[in-house]
Amino acid sequence: MAGASHYILDLPKFDTAPRLLIVVAPYYKEIADNLVAGAKAEAEKAGAYVDIVEVPGALEIPSAIAMAARMADYDGFVALGCVIRGETTHYDTVCNDSSRGLTLLGLEGTCIGNGILTVENYEQAAVRADPAEQNKGGGAAAAALHLISLSRKWARRTKGIGFKPAESFRIAGETDGSESA
Repeated sequence: MAGASHYILDLPKFDTAPRLLIVVAPYYKEIADNLVAGAKAEAEKAGAYVDIVEVPGALEIPSAIAMAARMADYDGFVALGCVIRGETTHYDTVCNDSSRGLTLLGLEGTCIGNGILTVENYEQAAVRADPAEQNKGGGAAAAALHLISLSRKWARRTKGIGFKPAESFRIAGETDGSESA
């Protein structure tokens, strides 16, 4: 089934090449390879440096990104993998928990593009992963690059400019100590 067309933002331009870590779960190897190919091509268009690591499954992707965010020097991350619905509720757990983990990292300020496919069957995954079709790997890389661009923009604005707290302040209802009781 064809989807509606949608607007795609132009890739951001960078003064300094961003460093991206692609974290991929190659459980479905052909799908993962296509996702990585799309992500790498998109990152290269923006002049980004790319490293790739593999993890056993989608549930390990947020953990690997969290470790790399703490311990390595990357500007952003691309999460790639595929979860295909099976006969049990394990699908729901993997989809929900991997997505929740990535969202929580993002809310803490980690620049992440989520390219973990959650599909009903292999055919849906193949179309979404193919760089010549829906290119969800490329879309995830683009999302990470846009977040990196925003974080760099806002980091420049806060260095010496913007809100500065007063030297001293009082909380409503407090006194400064000069009044007698």
